[in-house]
Amino acid sequence: MTDIAETAPLAVAPDVKTRLKSIIGGSAGNLVEWYDWYVYAAFTLYFAPVFFPSGNQTAELLSAAAVFAVGFLMRPIGAWVMGIYADRKGRKAGLTLSVTLMCLGSLLIAITPGYASIGLLAPALLVLARLLQGLSVGGEYGASATYLSEMAGKNRRGFYSSFQYVTLISGQLVALVVLLILQRILTPEQLGAWGWRIPFAIGGVLAIAVFYIRRGLAETQSFHNAKNDTGPKSSGFALFRHYPREAFTVLALTSGGTLAFYAYTTYLQKFLVNTSGFSKESSTEITALALLIFMLCQPIAGALSDKIGRKPLMVGFGILGVLFTYLIFSTLAVTTNPYTAFALSLAGLLIVTGYTSINAVVKAELFPAHIRALGVALPYALANTIFGGTAEWVALKFKEMGHETWFFWYVTIMIGLSLIVYVKMRDSRDHSLIHED
Repeated sequence: MTDIAETAPLAVAPDVKTRLKSIIGGSAGNLVEWYDWYVYAAFTLYFAPVFFPSGNQTAELLSAAAVFAVGFLMRPIGAWVMGIYADRKGRKAGLTLSVTLMCLGSLLIAITPGYASIGLLAPALLVLARLLQGLSVGGEYGASATYLSEMAGKNRRGFYSSFQYVTLISGQLVALVVLLILQRILTPEQLGAWGWRIPFAIGGVLAIAVFYIRRGLAETQSFHNAKNDTGPKSSGFALFRHYPREAFTVLALTSGGTLAFYAYTTYLQKFLVNTSGFSKESSTEITALALLIFMLCQPIAGALSDKIGRKPLMVGFGILGVLFTYLIFSTLAVTTNPYTAFALSLAGLLIVTGYTSINAVVKAELFPAHIRALGVALPYALANTIFGGTAEWVALKFKEMGHETWFFWYVTIMIGLSLIVYVKMRDSRDHSLIHED
C-alpha cells in the first residue's frame, strides 16, 4: 500500500538546532522511562523477600521474575493502544502519556507495604504497578523509536536513533549506580527493610519532570505529513492486513536480539550472584562497568550503519551470538575472577551491540508514517513479551530443574533463528520509507 503522505510534497525539514534539541529532549525522557523500568530488576535481590518471603533465594527471585514477566504481558497492549495514539495524535502526545503511566507505577511500588503488613495484597499491588509500567514501556519504545528516527535526518539516522538504546542502557546503568550508592551508605539490613524503596521514589519524581520536558518537544515532520493521508487510519487490523510482511519481520528479527539483550543485562546481575557465586556488590560493579562501555558503543555502531548499512551489523550479531553465547555463559558459570567475569560480560554485550544499536531505526524504516509508531511498537512488544520478558524466569526455572545450561542453548537457538531473518531481509537503509531529509 502506498503512503500518500510520504509521496506528497513535504514541508520544510527541521533545522539542525531543532533536530538536536528534539533528540536530546526525547532521549532524556527515554532515560528516565527505562530507569524506572530497570530499577525493579536492579533491586530484586533486596525486595523479593519483602513481597515473596520463603527463605529460599532462588524461589524468591523466581517469584519476582514472574512479576517482571507479568509487566511484559501489558507491553503489547500498551504498544497497540499508544502506538495508534502516537500515529493519530502525534509522537509527542504518545511520549507524554507513556511517562505519566510510568510515574504512577513507580510511586505505587515505592509506597506499597510488604507481605508482613498486608499479606497477599502486597504482591497484588506490585503486580498492578508493573502492569502500569508495562503499558508505559509498551508505548514508549514505538513512540521514541519513531520520534528519534524521524527527527534524525537521512544521513545520520543510524547514529541519532542509536541514542534510544544509549538512554535505555543509561536508565539501567543509573539504576545500578543508585544501587551501588545505596549499598555503600546503607547496611544490607536497611536496604532489605526500606532502602529499596528510595530508587522507586526517585524514578517517580523524575518522571514528573520529564512530563513537562516532553510537552515542549517539537512534533516530527513525518507526522505532520501523514495527517494529510486519506488512507486507512492506524489500527491493529490495518497493520496486519496491509503490512503483514513488515510486521512479522519486526517480530522475527526482535526475538533473538531481545532475548540476548535481557540475558546479558537484567539476568546477568543475578546469574553472577546465584550461579557464579559473586557477592551482590561485586555483581553490581561488574555489570555496571560492562554496561557503561556497552552504552558508549551504541553511537559508534549506529554511525557505522550509516556508512555500510544496517544489515551487516545484524548479521554480525547473529553469527557471533550463535558461535559464542554458550561458551560465554558456561565459562561465566565457573569463573571466580571478577576481571574474567567482566571481560566475558562485556564480550557478550559487544556482540549484542550489532542488534541494539540499530534495531529501532531498522523497524522505523520498514513502515510508512501513518502507521509507523504502531508498526514499530506492536510486533516488537509481542516478541519482547514472549522472549525478553520471560528470559529471567526461564533461566531460573532451568536452574531450579538442575539444567541451567539449557538456557544457554535456548538463547543460542533463538539468535540463530533471527539470523535467518537478517540474512534474507533487505537492508532498510537503502529501502527506507522515512523520506524526510
